Amino acid sequence: MSEKKKPRLAEVVKVLEQLYPLKYAEDWDFPGLIVGDLNDAVGKIVFAADPTMAVVDKAIAMGADLLICHHPLFFRAVHEVSGLGVHGAIAGKLYRAHCGLWVGHTNADVAYRGVAQAAADAFGLQNQTPLVPAGEENGHAVGLGRVGTLVKPMTLRAFAERVAAEVPKTNYGIQVAGDLDADVRKIAVLPGSGDSDFDEVRESGADVYVTSDLRHHPATDALQQAWYEATLNHTTMKPALINTPHSAIESMWFRYALDDIADGIEKATGFRPETKRVGIVTDPWQLVLGRE
Repeated sequence: MSEKKKPRLAEVVKVLEQLYPLKYAEDWDFPGLIVGDLNDAVGKIVFAADPTMAVVDKAIAMGADLLICHHPLFFRAVHEVSGLGVHGAIAGKLYRAHCGLWVGHTNADVAYRGVAQAAADAFGLQNQTPLVPAGEENGHAVGLGRVGTLVKPMTLRAFAERVAAEVPKTNYGIQVAGDLDADVRKIAVLPGSGDSDFDEVRESGADVYVTSDLRHHPATDALQQAWYEATLNHTTMKPALINTPHSAIESMWFRYALDDIADGIEKATGFRPETKRVGIVTDPWQLVLGRE
């Protein structure tokens, strides 16, 4: 770690919002600095997908000055942050420990080397473009999700096995729907809840769509339409679907974020913070029963 003076939280936030601009956040989303004294010094940054009580306790025990999470502490408007509710208790605990909380949510989904690109890179996608373009940042096309191609075709089963090997392990695992023996090459990836983007996936011509939180009716409708069109046109059905655990696929962002953020802070302030991940799985499911 550098011996230079530790930067203030305000300086660190400026770097974070250059890497993951808030202007790209969805209208309903409010990422950025959630908890923190802007004058506090930041020497150690800890990362986790979700700011749960267990994660916060671990981050504080690790000596974190700042906790960076993908998911917000507050998804909806709040009117109190007392100890009567868990979110208020978490905010109070962070303040007492002088540990800030910064969230990179949909702004980090869109960003260059953000959530979507980290997953797409891990799955071997080449020639990537955004699934839903949002513009250009520092010469890089940015947007929601990624579409790219594999170096060479492989069966859906083999590609699903690659996804399963790359996504952090949870008890829930991944689910796959489609012709397991069909060759696939063009892949769409949208970490997080993605069943509202089937139109964009179909328009992209992707053979496979990798996302999370696929609900029964949208997924069934998409698969039925894909099978029907394949029958009409005498082609292979597409897109096949791969459903991944939400927090697990999004936490792949930290493969880039730990170094990118440390590099950015060092470049801006001359101080390189220590960066660590919290080793807690925040996927909520502990047991899966009744599988055929």
